[in-house]
Amino acid sequence: MRNIVLIGFMGTGKSTVGKRLAQSLAWDFVDTDCEIGEVTSMSVTDIFRRHGETRFRSEERIVVARLSQQEQIVIATGGGTVLNPHNWDILAQNGIIIGLHASLEVILSRIGHKNDRPLLKGPKEAIEKLWSERQVSYARADFTVDTSQKNIDEVVSEILARLGRMENNEFSRVAKD
Repeated sequence: MRNIVLIGFMGTGKSTVGKRLAQSLAWDFVDTDCEIGEVTSMSVTDIFRRHGETRFRSEERIVVARLSQQEQIVIATGGGTVLNPHNWDILAQNGIIIGLHASLEVILSRIGHKNDRPLLKGPKEAIEKLWSERQVSYARADFTVDTSQKNIDEVVSEILARLGRMENNEFSRVAKD
């Protein structure tokens, strides 16, 4: 059975929704940023500060390649993971890619005050530019759920319903249980 891969900008709810979705399916859950932290014994912020984004993206590629070989896992990706076409291809080979979207205003209200996101440390205009540039990649998802005005259970229910409607996949049985 294929994996479920959650993509989207920081603050759209990938990790929170992913954990709940994995529970609903009785699958494992993996957050790629947390997995990178486990492998490197450093936080994402530390990797960026000490070694830069290039090193982080290298570690990310390794983690994505390993996770894509597994089955029945819900994978929450970092916001920039699928900007790399190689990562996208590997994740899509064995996974349904689901985009989580939220308006920039909602994202800033959710995480704008946090200081642990290396790419959100600039002025609002720079964050808006990053958000806007990434929308093209996120739009390639098999389907997208807007999380702006929904709680976790509503997002998970919508994902399960949409998976259940997809033709020729094993999720239809799981989503009805």
